[in-house]
Amino acid sequence: MTRYKVPYCKTLLRLVTISLTTISLVSIRAAIAETTSAPLPSNAPLELSLLKKPKGSVITASTVNPGKLTIPRLWWPQESAEDKLLDNWIAYPTTDKEPARVDLIVNQQLWSLLDYLERYDFVNRLGTAARRDNYNVRVFNYQQELLAAYTCNFSTFPASCSIQMNAQNKLGWRRSF
Repeated sequence: MTRYKVPYCKTLLRLVTISLTTISLVSIRAAIAETTSAPLPSNAPLELSLLKKPKGSVITASTVNPGKLTIPRLWWPQESAEDKLLDNWIAYPTTDKEPARVDLIVNQQLWSLLDYLERYDFVNRLGTAARRDNYNVRVFNYQQELLAAYTCNFSTFPASCSIQMNAQNKLGWRRSF
């Protein structure tokens, strides 16, 4: 009977080692996922007054200088395909409290005509353009309702990004049933 104890003990020891290793790897992956996930959108209010009187290093669609490089480079998407849907935008530089962000203001009538997938595509295209300059994006209407956001964790490489959309009409149908 003693000769069966040694193989049994070795097998048990291997199973315990494998289990502990697996638990450790799962814990490490969870910790990495927490630190590399995209942040939530800023909860700072939309400052529509800056559209008429930008302060400091805040940039708007009307203060862009096409003759020199303006960061974020949103003037081209606005001038091309998004001219009617994207009405205006405000870019805020990085502060001690928050990363740089761009607040997009969309035409509510046109936004409401888009289905979920079309809205997602719009947010993804402009979020990708802003991400190149390390800006997060929030999408608002003129009623200051947050409609969507594209946020990234720029401290990771590649940046870990996510899109948050309001839950309305997720299936892509134009009308809810």
